[in-house]
Amino acid sequence: MSLLNQFVNRTEFASYEDFRDRLDIRVPENFNFAYDVVDAYAATEPGRQAIVWCNDEGTERIETFADLKAGSDRAAQMFQKHGIRKGDAVLLILKCRLEFWHCLLGLHKLGAVAVPATHMLTEHDLAYRFERADIRLVVAVPDVPLENAIERAAAKTLGPPILKMRLRGAKAGWLDYTAEMAATDGRWTRPTGAAATRIHDAMLIYFSSGTTGQPKMVAHDFTYPLGHIVTAKFWQNVGDGGLHYTVADTGWAKSAWGKIYGQWIAGSAVFVHDYDKFSATRTLEMCAKYGVTTFCAPPTVYRFLIKEDLGKFDFSRWKYAVVAGEPLNPEVYGQFLKATGLKLMEGYGQTEMTVAVGNFVGMEPKPGSMGRPSPLYGMFLARPDGSPCDPGEQGEIVVPRERCRALGMFMGYHRDPEGNARCMRGGLYHTGDVAWQDEDGYFWYVGRDDDLIKSSGYRIGPFEVESALMEHPAVMECAVTGVPDTERGQIVKATVVLAKGYAASEELKHELQNHVKTVTAPYKYPRVVEFVAELPKTISGKIRRVEIREQDGG
Repeated sequence: MSLLNQFVNRTEFASYEDFRDRLDIRVPENFNFAYDVVDAYAATEPGRQAIVWCNDEGTERIETFADLKAGSDRAAQMFQKHGIRKGDAVLLILKCRLEFWHCLLGLHKLGAVAVPATHMLTEHDLAYRFERADIRLVVAVPDVPLENAIERAAAKTLGPPILKMRLRGAKAGWLDYTAEMAATDGRWTRPTGAAATRIHDAMLIYFSSGTTGQPKMVAHDFTYPLGHIVTAKFWQNVGDGGLHYTVADTGWAKSAWGKIYGQWIAGSAVFVHDYDKFSATRTLEMCAKYGVTTFCAPPTVYRFLIKEDLGKFDFSRWKYAVVAGEPLNPEVYGQFLKATGLKLMEGYGQTEMTVAVGNFVGMEPKPGSMGRPSPLYGMFLARPDGSPCDPGEQGEIVVPRERCRALGMFMGYHRDPEGNARCMRGGLYHTGDVAWQDEDGYFWYVGRDDDLIKSSGYRIGPFEVESALMEHPAVMECAVTGVPDTERGQIVKATVVLAKGYAASEELKHELQNHVKTVTAPYKYPRVVEFVAELPKTISGKIRRVEIREQDGG
């Protein structure tokens, strides 16, 4: 039996309003996920599946909760041996290797701060993170270019030397993870007294994706996993004994949303496919082979999936699919529904919180809408003066200050008082995202406040124009931005990546412009269309519209 009932008052609700008003999540005193969930399962159901893991070389493994307890005990012991103490920061660059879960849970047990990161970081990125987070140790996958970048970045970093540890194999200047783990005896006792963790101690730091500037350090405390009960149970609809797959590298917060916390509390195992390069065909094959029951991915992944012949794959055990990370174009929703019979349930959140707006279990989704507010945060749409917007009126998505310490909300931007002051003002947490709400309470995304285009007195959100363009078969991906214009202030520009079989031409440009005029309000059509081979993106895969604007001079 899952542990879910220990933490929630109810698991079934009669309506969205019932869910919104009556969900209660209980927080045990000094809750620590590694002890109170992982070790609790290991004590009562040691053979329960936690992770179903495979890679593209044909290796596969089932990791039970007994395995996780043993591995995390050893990891905590190993980190402690090398001087890591409560509050110390450890950078984890482990892709989707099984060792990530052992290390993360070991750091939770020790009370150290885990800082997950992607293997795509450059020397500059690493040096920035080493300095900002005061990293004491880095654990990395074996990868010569990455190791070289880590060494150069560590050499530049002021302060105590940074310990370096690599998986599987000795190397000069590096600790050997495998050997270090083998040298432990696995005897570990939960710390007490001053060494014990408290619920409001820092547990995890993620660096934001940096779509508009330098990444910020988003700090979460030990209550954060409990906020993901809403993510997993009431949005992803995971079930006890199910197998959930979130497509995400462990270096990103999306991994915390779908590869560990809420899923295990609700009793679902997680599926992990450790690959070097994403393949839509391979992903579908893996879902069918291992019997994935619930699935989560960003819109980019679904755009690739619907290009496949979905009729070739067995979806008999695949019961539910959700989407988040960027707004979902209705065209993608419709094509996926037609091919699979599954309605994509969109959700919205940030690295700073858990799912905040969603098409929750039992709701009827409206294609293109991100859903209705989570019970946790009391989110609403605000005018510039902080007053609530009327239905149909665009406003910023905000959280009232009294909910800013709700489960799953971040502690603040670590060592960034100016950043905290910018986002916490006027009694509200400001997300920087703009939306409008319909009469039924559903939120419809417009865009980042920075991305809104102001043309001839109109405020144009890029998402609506992008959705219109995505309906045209020639468009694989696109980004809509504003270009400075002396008469209109700004005009709409579309930067387009073409689908296979299409070539850039003036005729196609005019065809796309006319298509947008017929799908949405004519004043929103892109007066400038640029065809490119790829869009500028962050290392997490999000489109950097700011970079396109900078290239265009504003």
